[in-house]
Amino acid sequence: MKVSELVEKLGLTVYSGQNGLDREINGGYVSDLLSDVMGNASEGMVWITLQVHQNVMAIASLKELGAVILVNNLEPQENTIQHSNNENIPLLGTNLPAFEIAGEMYQLLKP
Repeated sequence: MKVSELVEKLGLTVYSGQNGLDREINGGYVSDLLSDVMGNASEGMVWITLQVHQNVMAIASLKELGAVILVNNLEPQENTIQHSNNENIPLLGTNLPAFEIAGEMYQLLKP
């Protein structure tokens, strides 16, 4: 599934990284601990988090993630948006908590 399809099906807000909306995604990872994501997330996953600072995009780029979803109506910092645009990694948002958006995403991606 492409990030753009996920955005449409889950009603996500696209904050930045629009040039990466055609990225293929293959799963998700939920964590707010950067070192955990660095050690356990895989290429092409969507990272669900409440972290809004630019280090999120540094990890997303390092791990070649498909996108990042911010939960609970949180909005990214301006430098996070800039980093997202520079890396072409979509930075998305939802009003849902992590548990709920992860469940909805799982239903769409499960085999």
